[in-house]
Amino acid sequence: MLTGSPATPAQGLSLSSGDLATRDRVVAWQRTLSRAFVDLEVAVERGRPWAGELSVERWGPLQIATEKSGPGTIVRSARSVAADHRTHILMRRQLEGTALLLQDGRTAELLPGNTAFLDARRPFRIVLPGRQRARVLMLPRAQLRLEEGQLSALTATVVDESGEGAAALLLPVLSGLVEEVTRAPAARREQLARVAAEILATVALEQAGSGPAPALWERITESVQERLGEPGLAPQDIADQHGISLRYLHRLFQQHGTTVNSWVRARRLEAARRELARAGAVHRSIAAVAARWGFTSPSHFSRTFRETYGMSPAQWRNAAAGPDARPQDPAGERTVP
Repeated sequence: MLTGSPATPAQGLSLSSGDLATRDRVVAWQRTLSRAFVDLEVAVERGRPWAGELSVERWGPLQIATEKSGPGTIVRSARSVAADHRTHILMRRQLEGTALLLQDGRTAELLPGNTAFLDARRPFRIVLPGRQRARVLMLPRAQLRLEEGQLSALTATVVDESGEGAAALLLPVLSGLVEEVTRAPAARREQLARVAAEILATVALEQAGSGPAPALWERITESVQERLGEPGLAPQDIADQHGISLRYLHRLFQQHGTTVNSWVRARRLEAARRELARAGAVHRSIAAVAARWGFTSPSHFSRTFRETYGMSPAQWRNAAAGPDARPQDPAGERTVP
């Protein structure tokens, strides 16, 4: 049975293919999915048994759908994106069977219990190898308060529910809230849905932080490069400057194979090494160069420099300057500071 109207596409919308003639099922399925979510195309292999069931409700900013179908493929094509300007984020949690989510050059294989995001503003594909069931939450893009770089890092990546991250703590709470929304009295449903939407947004932020987020990474590293001379520069300062959590910042650097402190120290050492190799550097003390690049202790700077480059700062400076450029003492003998 198909209910609902185009004016309220996701309020009380449902479909059971078993109530339709076989020849009408796929067309009705595509039309209903497009009304419930965004414009989509459906492909089903001929000769294979197929069926679909969908129920959708919307409360406040959150849309909750339960979808059971397959095998087949669901496509958000570039043509559909251009023609349909609805911009939503979909979070799919696999309940039974498997699904492959493809977007932004990545593929997420969802097994029962796995979760991943899709962004309706760009093309995507969902491949369903067999019969499956999933819960799909949909939220306006603006509700997530994420930047484009974060959104591009969010999609088609299985949400990490291990460890102590927000996803491990919040996804069970979100699942429980969604179930409560579907059972609660009508007067409470919208309030519960708004809470669920905030939790979904928090999970998305955490997941975006575990991906590459190119724009954010570039902005953070560029700003840190400009602040290398600040001796008190700390991870919390960097996180505060960019309006992100400390955990998010650490995870972002981990994805690039390093830590915040290691990256800052390496950039400081590189900057100091370049300065010591410049013409005229023999007239600057090692302590002055260390202080210029954020090292409060000259001895710590010298020790770290030697460990990294295999020679002391003075040895590096003298080697770069050449023997004729080394300063001389009053007796005319060259000195090695």
